[in-house]
Amino acid sequence: MTQLQSDTKICVLMGGPGSERDVSIASGKGICESLKEAGFSQVSELIINDDSPKIPQGTQLCYNIIHGTFGEDGQLQRYLEDHGYAYTGAGISCSENCFDKVLSKRIMHAAAVPAPRDQIMTRAQVASGELPHITAPCVVKPPREGSSVGVHIIYKDEQLPAALADVASYGEEILIEEYIKGKELTVAILDGVAMPVVHIIPRDGYYDMRNKYPALYGGSGSDYVCPAELSDEQTATVQAAAIKAYKALKVEVYGRVDVLLTDDGRPYVLEINTIPGMTASSLLPKSAAAAGISYAQLCCRIAKISLKQARGI
Repeated sequence: MTQLQSDTKICVLMGGPGSERDVSIASGKGICESLKEAGFSQVSELIINDDSPKIPQGTQLCYNIIHGTFGEDGQLQRYLEDHGYAYTGAGISCSENCFDKVLSKRIMHAAAVPAPRDQIMTRAQVASGELPHITAPCVVKPPREGSSVGVHIIYKDEQLPAALADVASYGEEILIEEYIKGKELTVAILDGVAMPVVHIIPRDGYYDMRNKYPALYGGSGSDYVCPAELSDEQTATVQAAAIKAYKALKVEVYGRVDVLLTDDGRPYVLEINTIPGMTASSLLPKSAAAAGISYAQLCCRIAKISLKQARGI
């Protein structure tokens, strides 16, 4: 089956073992409700806890909304393909490259995508007391986490050792980036087409898990302006940078590209999310709404585009 029909048997996969489990479940339940409201008669949900999900028999499309580890890093995609299930979103290779910021940055740099200057350190280097050559102001983060988990913004060099030690607890590699001051923007892309730019304005601190999902984590929240209040030229510049990154990393179906825009109009691509949030407060649905695409329509389009690719079957 490569055509989406009202009786297509869809299983929405959510949860997972990563730090974004709660957000994934919230996204998944919203998608389930929307698909049912849109007239799909065979929609089920599966909260995944391990790396061997029990997909319901007869499932024709797995709607993958597991953010972060296992769902967004290529592992689930490989499992589904090995077991003959079609699924939504990016494939194995794209997922692996986009989830690992070390790999994605190498690809973006090779394709001349504008991105912050960076350095990779190892856990052993940090343990020996070595410091990066990129100094404050800078950003220290784990390369394989999402939703700003483990991110430290460093304004003074004396803050570096503690930040490096913390990030080293997430994995073998530590990513250090130069700090870019600018508007925090994101560009949703559906089937290769950029949607309206969203301007993210945290009410306190920076755009971490607490300010992304205050209802779940008790933060102050953020304000969003969509379409962002940019000139036509600035909008085109930001969208062009996002599309360039999207193409360089060969993203399939949809994604969301985070971009910083400096006061002098230079865009810097930070990362690409191949399974962006789909909660009521998430950025992809906000951007789609500004383009005249309802939440339910967005869910359906993602399923329709994905099923046409028929990976895994």
